[in-house]
Amino acid sequence: MLISVLACGAVVFPGLFFSFRVVLRRLFPKWTDADTVSVSERLVSAVHGSLATAAGAVVVMSCKNVMNDNHWLVNTFTVFGAPYMTFDLYAMYLSHFHSQKNKGHTSGHHSLQTVRAFLHKDWMLVLHHVALLSIFMPVTLFFRRGLGDFFIGCFFITEFSSPFVAIGKILIQLGLDDTRLHRLNGLVVLLTFFTCRILIFPFMYWTYGRQFGIPLNKVPFHLPLHCNLGNAVILAPQLYWFILLVKKAKRLYLRQKKVNAKDGEEKQRTD
Repeated sequence: MLISVLACGAVVFPGLFFSFRVVLRRLFPKWTDADTVSVSERLVSAVHGSLATAAGAVVVMSCKNVMNDNHWLVNTFTVFGAPYMTFDLYAMYLSHFHSQKNKGHTSGHHSLQTVRAFLHKDWMLVLHHVALLSIFMPVTLFFRRGLGDFFIGCFFITEFSSPFVAIGKILIQLGLDDTRLHRLNGLVVLLTFFTCRILIFPFMYWTYGRQFGIPLNKVPFHLPLHCNLGNAVILAPQLYWFILLVKKAKRLYLRQKKVNAKDGEEKQRTD
């Protein structure tokens, strides 16, 4: 059963990526390979994020007992999503390669140097993907002893912000980065990222405490050390990425404020 699910994921995500590339080339013939690869990668990311969120929501709402209730979607979607994580590494590298090629930073051929440059630039994202494949997936499938499907569902829900992050990148690619739609999407990114990638951790601790009658501030002391350490390791990069998002939002706000002030001065002169 899981082998067929794995094969399905291995067909769906690469198939979507290459299909999006073909469609985008026809819709935007002036786009470069870097443009089509980047947008295709983002579209596939949005699809995966939407599916992961839907699966997580179903699991969380179905598991009344946070430790002992089980749902078939947990193992199924973990296996189905594994090919996405693997292929997305390739798609990210391909996007980096074509981007650097357009800038004249590479010879136009794949080499060990281009791979090193990619790993140096996006090392945290690469580490994130590798950790999901080498740690999260084996733990979910083999080492949990059937416990904690509720919490795995919560981890699926952390992908809720991914479609909005992808939409933001696509809007920039389409030249709509100075529009109200892009600013609104940026606000949604901040809200969904903070809620589903950061607040989800105290929510899981609170839910566990409510299940067993333990105050929230005492829940960490009732959990095994490896559980707390694992959550801390997962939370740390989320906090880092959220800080980057806030800084980017601040730069965009200040830039827009400066543009509005300049427009106001020009209008006063004309009046």
